[in-house]
Amino acid sequence: MGGDLVSEQQRWDLESLYEGGSRSPAFRDFLDDLETNVTSFSMVLQNTPGAMQSPDMGLKAVILTMQDLTKRLREAGAFVSCLAAQNVHDTEAKTLQTRINRIGATLASAIALLDERLRQAGEETVQSLMTAPELAPLAPAIQEQIERSKRRLPAEQERLIARLTADGYAAWGHLYDTIVGRMAVDIERDGRKETVSMGQLANRMSQADQRDRDKLFDVWEAAWAREADLCADALNHLAGFRLQVYEARGWHSVLEEPLEINRMSRETLEAMWDAVARNQERLLPYLAAKARVLGVERLSFADVDAPLSVGAARQSVSYESARRFIVDQFAAFSPEMAAFADTCFERRWIEAEDRPGKRPGGFCTSFPMHKESRIFVTFSGTPGNVATLAHELGHAYHQHVMRDLPYLATRYAMNVAETASTFAEAIVSDAAIQAASSDGERLELLNDKLQRAAAMLMNIHARFLFETRFYEERKRGYVPVERLNELMMTAQQEAYRGALRRYHPHFWASKLHFYITGTPFYNFPYTFGFLFSTGIHAIASAEGASFAHRYVDLLRDTGRMRVEDLAKKHIGADLTKPDFWQRSIDFALRDLDTFVQLASRVS
Repeated sequence: MGGDLVSEQQRWDLESLYEGGSRSPAFRDFLDDLETNVTSFSMVLQNTPGAMQSPDMGLKAVILTMQDLTKRLREAGAFVSCLAAQNVHDTEAKTLQTRINRIGATLASAIALLDERLRQAGEETVQSLMTAPELAPLAPAIQEQIERSKRRLPAEQERLIARLTADGYAAWGHLYDTIVGRMAVDIERDGRKETVSMGQLANRMSQADQRDRDKLFDVWEAAWAREADLCADALNHLAGFRLQVYEARGWHSVLEEPLEINRMSRETLEAMWDAVARNQERLLPYLAAKARVLGVERLSFADVDAPLSVGAARQSVSYESARRFIVDQFAAFSPEMAAFADTCFERRWIEAEDRPGKRPGGFCTSFPMHKESRIFVTFSGTPGNVATLAHELGHAYHQHVMRDLPYLATRYAMNVAETASTFAEAIVSDAAIQAASSDGERLELLNDKLQRAAAMLMNIHARFLFETRFYEERKRGYVPVERLNELMMTAQQEAYRGALRRYHPHFWASKLHFYITGTPFYNFPYTFGFLFSTGIHAIASAEGASFAHRYVDLLRDTGRMRVEDLAKKHIGADLTKPDFWQRSIDFALRDLDTFVQLASRVS
């Protein structure tokens, strides 16, 4: 009974949203209404342009309807993403996802027509719209939509692209989900054969002893090699679709869309990566010290994220202990943040159970109609799991503080989405280090913190280098598996400064982020978010709890400002210059020397 209760506490509650899971009648009714309304909206935009000639009636009503439909589509997508994540074999969820893609394509097609009408409306009409009481809070979103539409094709061509997306672009991303969902491998554990999903294998690998980790890494690499041809097809055709669209729009750089999505300038991106490249060598003593503790000459790719297995630090952390610790540490910064996190646990908004059939990784998704969030992780009791849980709770808090804003004002980009999550993770990480009861435990926790810095400054940089170079080659034709492996190996060797004894050539296949269709270049925003939040953490550490209200104000502006303006307004930083990025890296690596010294005493 006790075990069942523990398991239940680690399973999220989706029934309070739409009872019945992927066969929920309430959710199907919700989708039916959404599809009907989206179809009607599309017909209005196609067939009755005269209805939008009055700025007080037509366009205003259409914009508000568009906001409502977009919000409801987000709700539908969040529910199905939760269903698919909790059970990769849920075929009904895949059917629902296909339907949502179709509805989304219809809505995107209609919005393309709205964009054209807004472009043609004239400056006076647009200004009148944006000063109307109902639309004034949406003014930044409307202006941004108009500016983005100017860089796109005529409406009919954009509508065609939107319609082709569901069975073209998006379908390749879903093929990848199908590949991962069917993958399973046999491993040995405590002398017994065990069949595990790829998510479980990743967890087993991170927790294994050194010798076993090498063996599991062999299994991991071999499993992805077996699926590499299909993964290469999906990746090449995703990229091919994007490149064809970019060429038609006259976009000369593959970074135009991700920079636009992230409300970020090329100057900011280059300033950040320049600072990262200048500082990567500072992490080499950390990697070398960690290798000594693990008893190897140099780390392999799988070792970089491994625990150190030092004394009591290997003890498992219970889910309830993780909850108490996270809530307590949040409370030291913000009682409101702590109370919200406790609510997430209490109302079972978190899926944390370690069981077969779950997809790898973790995420937080929002349900804007219900004004709730859901968090997906696989909790197996490691310090890294505690950090991941804090990270996802940071995402949920970000969504929570924006819950009263109009939906179009809450659509923050991925780069600032990582601000709240990384900040929350840092609060918990620093507190855990301070509370450590032994050198061994402190060393383990410092390792967990520094390996996240290595991930952001090395691993993510390798992903960016790989993807940039892959797209350049894809412009000239299909890039085969062997070449993809070479590109990945070269990028990893460069970003890790040749410090590893073994790399992960099939990382391009194993990483979901390369196959996400909604956000191309799903990599540099992580490093941006890490360093941006680190800079904020430095300010919070200096100012203490008084910074909590400024922090909430910053989060609430993330859906309606460009990042350069956001930083200037709330923390007085110029992101296009190297100073901010250097200060952030210095703060992120401030414990590196302590780690090296402690490691020399235990190795």
